[in-house]
Amino acid sequence: MHKIPVSVLVVIHTADLQVLLLERADHPGYWQSVTGSQDPGETLIQTAAREVFEETGLNVADHALTDWQTENRYEIYEEWRWRYGPDVRFNTEHVFGLRLSGIVPIRIAAREHLNCMWLPWQQAAGMVFSSSNAEAILKLPEHSQPG
Repeated sequence: MHKIPVSVLVVIHTADLQVLLLERADHPGYWQSVTGSQDPGETLIQTAAREVFEETGLNVADHALTDWQTENRYEIYEEWRWRYGPDVRFNTEHVFGLRLSGIVPIRIAAREHLNCMWLPWQQAAGMVFSSSNAEAILKLPEHSQPG
């Protein structure tokens, strides 16, 4: 079954703007926020909640998940295009934030990630391989206030 070319990017951060990054298992050295494709029948919020739980063990109900109302359309990297239908070249990514009160233990998904780390937001933006991920992290101060 092919992936749907609609995904979420969830910037997990603390109140003091520490950002969680995950190192991809299929690309050591590639750091990112939580990402994942929408499953059939899911809302974007459900996709974000599922991906956060699968990749970190965190339950979004215990924290503040917000839709940043940001959408990015990008060309899917050639090496990952096989996961999609034969004529699919672009993905639409929806950005969310998950605000935690502080740094908490993370249970990474070993099949997807090798490691995780918390970094100050500016440093985290410089570590991620995806430009849309970097842009989202750089906008974190605008979205970090509780509410």
